[in-house]
Amino acid sequence: MPPHLFHPARRKALAAIAATGLAAGLPRPARSAQRARLRIGYQKSSTLLAIVKAQGHLQARLADQGVAISWHEFANGQPLLEALNVGAIDLSADVADTVPLFAQAAGAALTYYARETPAPAAQAILVKEDSPIRALSDLKGRKVGFARAAGAHFLVIAALQRSGLALADIQQAFLAPADGRAAFGNGSIDAWAIWDPFYAATQQHERVRVLADGRDGLADYARYYLAATSYAEAHTAIVEQVYAALQAAGRWAKQHPDAAAALLAPLWGLDTRIVAAANDRRSYDVRPVTGQNLDSQQQIADVFLANKLLPRRIVVRDARLWQPARA
Repeated sequence: MPPHLFHPARRKALAAIAATGLAAGLPRPARSAQRARLRIGYQKSSTLLAIVKAQGHLQARLADQGVAISWHEFANGQPLLEALNVGAIDLSADVADTVPLFAQAAGAALTYYARETPAPAAQAILVKEDSPIRALSDLKGRKVGFARAAGAHFLVIAALQRSGLALADIQQAFLAPADGRAAFGNGSIDAWAIWDPFYAATQQHERVRVLADGRDGLADYARYYLAATSYAEAHTAIVEQVYAALQAAGRWAKQHPDAAAALLAPLWGLDTRIVAAANDRRSYDVRPVTGQNLDSQQQIADVFLANKLLPRRIVVRDARLWQPARA
């Protein structure tokens, strides 16, 4: 069985960060006299919260109510949700549908508070244009790179299963996006499963073919937003305002694609054409999380368990759901 993704040592380190307020600028956990605050964790590619942060409307509204927002960037979804679990942050930006499952398996007290509807074309398995790999079955014996526990991990499993293969039939290379980009570029991996905006950037800079994406029922690739359960229960009005801000940002991004690309490009360090291509594949349609969504999550969890990637079976419907007053 692979190492536990929510590693106890890393969890202890994050707990120490939460307790001391040291490292990465994370503030201390809330005291009774310091409840009027909101600590948001995000990834560089957290599109809607990047828009919310840049536009500043949410910060202004909450400041008028005596609530100060602080923003904390994480490399990917796993440490983001670990930080949420130990109380170092209060709300998380979107993470791929796979990530909360590992958090739940680790016993994290997290609450789903929003989702983006599926965007199956926003992640793909890429090969070089001149690669001899022409079909999914050709991946047998090949080295495939992807981030462990990411949505791309599930995409690889689903794609292999459809072609009659399993993870044991390929060489797995667990790579963060930056490392995956380098490995794909220098030919040290034969295929790469990756998501936007890294996917769009690779299409722009490399001669590639899409071997498969999540369409045709392979992988929905929904994105979920989570809160520390204690925060969601104590600060419903604040979560409600964040939810409304996410919905507004999603509508704005789709109604003003050029302006959205121009806003995000310098934040991501990418060309506006790359950002526009990535945004076009994402739904940015923010909705409440339902029991039916959790049933879809259960299917993914069961696949990960069957592949010995989860440490134990989880019942996804045991997770907490926060519901807005008005969807």
